Amino acid sequence: MNASVAVPTGGHWWFRLLAFLGPGYMISVGYMDPGNWATDIAGGAQFGYLLLSVILLSNLMAIVLQGLSARLGIATGRDLAQACRDHYSRPVNLGLWLLCEIAIIACDLAEVIGTAIALKLLFGIPLLAGAIITAVDVVLVLLLMNRGFRALEAFVIALLLVIFGCFAIQMVIAAPPLQAVLAGFIPHAQVVTDPKALYLAIGIIGATVMPHNLYLHSSIVQTRAYPRTDAGRRSALRWAVTDSTIALMLALFINASILILAAAVFHAQGRTDVQEIEQAYELLAPMLGVGLASTLFAVALLASGINSTVTATLAGQIVMEGFLRLRIAPWARRLITRGIAIVPVVVVTAIYGEQGTARLLVLSQVLLSMQLPFAVVPLVRFVSDKAKMGALVAPRWLIVLSCLIGGLIIVLNVKLLVDVWRG
Repeated sequence: MNASVAVPTGGHWWFRLLAFLGPGYMISVGYMDPGNWATDIAGGAQFGYLLLSVILLSNLMAIVLQGLSARLGIATGRDLAQACRDHYSRPVNLGLWLLCEIAIIACDLAEVIGTAIALKLLFGIPLLAGAIITAVDVVLVLLLMNRGFRALEAFVIALLLVIFGCFAIQMVIAAPPLQAVLAGFIPHAQVVTDPKALYLAIGIIGATVMPHNLYLHSSIVQTRAYPRTDAGRRSALRWAVTDSTIALMLALFINASILILAAAVFHAQGRTDVQEIEQAYELLAPMLGVGLASTLFAVALLASGINSTVTATLAGQIVMEGFLRLRIAPWARRLITRGIAIVPVVVVTAIYGEQGTARLLVLSQVLLSMQLPFAVVPLVRFVSDKAKMGALVAPRWLIVLSCLIGGLIIVLNVKLLVDVWRG
């Protein structure tokens, strides 16, 4: 689908922006998938508005990193996986591919659990049956892909608007205190000093800045038919970054809304024990006094799970083709990934009951954070290489900022491992 979406060369700037709108929303899906819900609900219920600063920081990091990803794809005509294959040895590439596959499976694990829970809440389908039903989403993905990339983007944006609408209504119903909410966006030392808060903070970072999104974005920005000249690439980069920044601000609203809802409803009334999505669903209506709140919550969760399915499938295909030059049918790729993700859900549910899936959901997001440096480090390395990037090589200030972001992620991950090791 490279250069398959036409970009107008004249007319009002609004038409060029509309032509570039889409890839940013595709990658923003990963920033509000069911894995985010688990970490945000637990964070809001236990610590009130404290972790809003982590959501804001994660979102700012995401804007920078996704901008780098778009820069790489537009400047070189290669996605991140292809750039790795060109630059690194085969053993290194195999290692990076395996790590990325683990990240995609961890993400898919969250989607399986989230979608299965939504099906149970809305239609009474048992969790195990719901998890198995999620395997048939391959039909949806194939139908959308056969209709072209614009149809895929339109479907994703429509579901994002559904999620946005659901949470906008819930925010009005919950009416959180504005002063407390704004104070939550100011960083606090407790986030680092409290091991429980740090665990959730790293889970939020892992759920927000997803490694496979960096591979995905560097590929799908190339679907636009911009002139493959220095001037055309510069213009395309400006519009692509604008697109992803707008989309990620929407993701910030949704992520923050989940945590604010948990803080305003559960933490404020002393229910700091709420960690599971099902608990939140069951308590929202009686604690808010509005039956519609729980239904909106479940509808948004289902839309989130379905949306994440589409982008995870695309990312998996891009990663496998980029690293290995291996191309398999999308339906086969989807069934393999989803099949691997379903197994731990079935096992954990059978052994520990449905409560065990909540812990599995948060753990999947921490695993994503652990994988993140293995995507960030090559990305920063490539965009700072004049020989590869040409006129679009990243400026020094951006490289320094990106290194600080990568360093912060690595330091937080190491601290978490040390805390877990000490028990």
